[in-house]
Amino acid sequence: MSLKPHLKVLVSAAVVILAAVSCNLLLATERPNVVLVITDDQGYPPLARLGHPWIRTPHLDALHDSSTRFSRFLVCPTCSPTRSALMTGRHSMRNGVTHTILERERLTLDAATLPQVLSKAGYKSGIFGKWHLGDEEPYQPHRRGFDHVFIHGAGGIGQAYDCSCADVPHNSYFDPVVRMNGRFVKTHGFCTDVFFSAAMDWIDETEKADPPFFAYIATNAPHGPFLAPDENKRRFLEMGFGDEQAAFYGMIENIDDNIGRLMRHLEERDLFRNTVVIFMSDNGMTGGGSGRPGIPLGRDSDGQEIMPYNAGMRGLKGSPDEGGVRVPFFIRWDGHWKAGRDIDRIAGDIDVFPTIAAITGAELPAGQIEGRSLLPLLEDTQASWTDRYLYTHVGRWATGQEPNDFQWKNFSVRNQRFRFVNNTELFDMEADPGQTMNVIEQFPEVVQEIRSAYDTWWKATRPMMVNESAEMSPTRPFHELYEKQLADGGIPEWKPS
Repeated sequence: MSLKPHLKVLVSAAVVILAAVSCNLLLATERPNVVLVITDDQGYPPLARLGHPWIRTPHLDALHDSSTRFSRFLVCPTCSPTRSALMTGRHSMRNGVTHTILERERLTLDAATLPQVLSKAGYKSGIFGKWHLGDEEPYQPHRRGFDHVFIHGAGGIGQAYDCSCADVPHNSYFDPVVRMNGRFVKTHGFCTDVFFSAAMDWIDETEKADPPFFAYIATNAPHGPFLAPDENKRRFLEMGFGDEQAAFYGMIENIDDNIGRLMRHLEERDLFRNTVVIFMSDNGMTGGGSGRPGIPLGRDSDGQEIMPYNAGMRGLKGSPDEGGVRVPFFIRWDGHWKAGRDIDRIAGDIDVFPTIAAITGAELPAGQIEGRSLLPLLEDTQASWTDRYLYTHVGRWATGQEPNDFQWKNFSVRNQRFRFVNNTELFDMEADPGQTMNVIEQFPEVVQEIRSAYDTWWKATRPMMVNESAEMSPTRPFHELYEKQLADGGIPEWKPS
């Protein structure tokens, strides 16, 4: 009997098996893990590699050098709005987020979140640190797609307002009480150290189980109150800084220490081969701990004034100017994107969702995404890229006031060349990145076009501000849950592995 038919069957089977293996390998390489680190109130300037004169950030500098960087990456002027844009791929006001408190920080329940779409693509998601998109139960991250939750409440540890936005009573940056998967636990150590340790533990557990993961590490530092470990703060006190400034910069150097820990963790587990790492901040640098432009922070040992550093930009956190919204954005995927490149195309928080979706193969929710995938630019920095407008509004009008009354106040519109501010100023950002010369009289057609585009955008956005008529919650969910758990048996201790 001839063996040829059998050989043909065997060969065909082998081809099928090899094709399946190749397909699985391809899927594995095309479905990377994602680690997104976002700091609170750090802004753009306080990194050594970005020109800061006294801060030391060797690990962030190394991440900068090994990444592709977007040099004009723009977010919202304050924290909850940016976080809502990351989670949905659209402007914060279209998520109902027009403030950071007073029930106006709640991310609309009608939006599909990034972890929800990643879950459909087979991912596990964990959050570590700051959520700040609603403390009431329907808005909590375990109801918005996260499989593992390790967070503080409100916008900062220990914060409490006359609404639902409130953390555990009397909570502290040192040894904070954290809500972990619905139950409070008592931790030990400085908050940033705790959040990174919890994230690395979860990465190990999830990586062993094999699904790709999305780790969202959202530090509350260096947001005030300005507190830092003594070893991070000491050098700045010795340099002549006041206590607040020493703690602010100490918190950033502590973040850098933890970035070093995380990078070593990924390297030791050979995870860089298939992990995208992103670093960014949530809004412009705070003036609270970093100081105000033109006002000395103190004097050094030689008696010379120490002046704040804002990378030549106008504006700080809470401003619609470039300094209020520009942040670092480093993105690294070893073996896929060449390290050490800068991309000067404007990009922003609304682009993170579609970019991660494109990288992971997750399906975008229909009709929701305003942003663009940055993948074409990551693969080719010279890729064709159509100019566009990015819209900024500080929001934060008093509850009960009509948003339309504030349409033309405290806003800006940015394209690649121009920033239009408060309906009265136009800056050529390519020629004048420090916004020193108002050129509004020189470009009437540009101004007319921007005003028209912004007006159209606002009119489409106003109906989506769903929290404007929300009644203030009579209760603080984290307070109630904490007191109930205390009465039912107490708060167990949590320690990293």
